Amino acid sequence: MSHDPVPIDNGFCGPLYGGSHEPTFAGAPSFMRRRFSKNIGQADVVVWGVPFDCATSNRSGARFGPAAIRRASAIFDGDPQYPSGRDPFARMAVIDAGDCFFEYERLSTAPKMIEEQAAQIVAPHRQLVTLGGDHFVTLPLLRAHAAVHGRLALVQFDAHQDTWDDDGTKISHGTFVTRAVAEGLIDVGRSVQVGVRTVAPHDYGIEILDMDQCAALGAAGVAARVKARVGPGPAYLTFDIDALDPAFAPGTGTPVAGGFTSAEALAILWRLAEIDFRGMDVVEVCPPYDHADVTAIAASTIVQRYLQMLAGRR
Repeated sequence: MSHDPVPIDNGFCGPLYGGSHEPTFAGAPSFMRRRFSKNIGQADVVVWGVPFDCATSNRSGARFGPAAIRRASAIFDGDPQYPSGRDPFARMAVIDAGDCFFEYERLSTAPKMIEEQAAQIVAPHRQLVTLGGDHFVTLPLLRAHAAVHGRLALVQFDAHQDTWDDDGTKISHGTFVTRAVAEGLIDVGRSVQVGVRTVAPHDYGIEILDMDQCAALGAAGVAARVKARVGPGPAYLTFDIDALDPAFAPGTGTPVAGGFTSAEALAILWRLAEIDFRGMDVVEVCPPYDHADVTAIAASTIVQRYLQMLAGRR
């Protein structure tokens, strides 16, 4: 199905197809100037935010992550995008649906509210791209995706495994993988964690590519290992921004030295385009600890690359 690109922005709403023509320093900060709307019927991809950081164990502030990522994404104006050289929105309709709503006064209700709202977006023909928020939000997102796509291979870029013990009652950004395994949301035999440089009590059979291995393999080698592990079948990508070294992502809740450079992580991600990703998130951007939007720019670029990967399939 082909679409005629919209040549100019529709006011603050932004275009449905084609790049934006607003200056990067002005306008409403939707992600990459996409149309802000709750009407997602025409969307191939929906971007939204989950400004939740009540599960963090160290620095709080990731609730401001979605706004910061959107603001940083304005630098991707209407020009062809690097490295594809194409306009990813020429034939792929992407809508920014704003942020998930939950009641901060009733913390126990937040997981269900995130899951239910995500479930209204996720569909076989439509992808959900989420701007976090701390890493707990990936659990209700996986529930919504698995309900549509079945068990998913999890591709997790992270300094941490997030496999600490959880009896099912915790709301923690360090246990979402434990819960996902217990609930059968992910296929551990096809799942992989990339960039790990801490120790956790369990691996549940998930392959771990720690930073020493990643440094030895290089971007092409890491990507080859990930693709071999995942194979065919549906997958979900979660990118904790602390996979990057704090020099490249200072604005995060639990920084760990010795991580990827931005260039290394983007090079790996770009080589994963053939994986059948059905959704993704980027999490743990913590603007109060950021400087000059360094972390937000990295996070927005990760999503920009992912959107290019989806556009390349079309």
